[in-house]
Amino acid sequence: MSDPAAVIDRLPVLPRAVLYDWDNTLVDNWGTVRAALNHALVTFGHPAWSEEEARTRIKQSLRDSFPRIFGERWTDARDLFYAYFEAHHLEHLQPLPGAESLLRGFAERGIYQAVVSNKTGRFLRAEADALGWTGYFGRLVGAQDAEFDKPHGAPVRMALEPANMAPGPDVWFVGDADIDMECAHGAGMVPVLIGAGEGSGFNRFPPAHRYDTCHALCGLVGGGGDTISDDQ
Repeated sequence: MSDPAAVIDRLPVLPRAVLYDWDNTLVDNWGTVRAALNHALVTFGHPAWSEEEARTRIKQSLRDSFPRIFGERWTDARDLFYAYFEAHHLEHLQPLPGAESLLRGFAERGIYQAVVSNKTGRFLRAEADALGWTGYFGRLVGAQDAEFDKPHGAPVRMALEPANMAPGPDVWFVGDADIDMECAHGAGMVPVLIGAGEGSGFNRFPPAHRYDTCHALCGLVGGGGDTISDDQ
């Protein structure tokens, strides 16, 4: 993983904007996601997914993945998943170490922040409210909020609209999975990986920088140079 001091040498300026994935990047609500999915799988006669299987396969949004998994009955499975998740998702929600310090550090430097997640938008925004984080973000974009879901560029553009910005090399996309890096590459943003990295697509969509935790990235925010200006 990258040493923050070394990264500062390579990146003397901070971005104008940072977009984040949500689950396993800023928060831990993994147990509830997996439990809700297994509830739907078992109800419709599928075997439950193991921890390893779920971490590998749960990346795409529900509207992109459920038709493939459940076929013609995918909308019924969707309703089961949503009902279970809505009943439980705030019970076990926890911020990941360093996440709030990272958000606060960027906010203090006047850097625009937003979220692009494949979690359903209303659940995403409820979780941000529950943590008291909504004020950090110019926009929280979840699945089905835009015409297409991540890794498509549509939710990226929606997330940047309040700042009147377009995706580009002055925008970082921070996430934990290969689909986040794919989204960053596709939109021309800087891909920043948090954690070990979930998925097999990193050869095609490698991160520009990697950090074990949000705490490690905080070192860059606290010691970095000036923010990229509008005329750079």
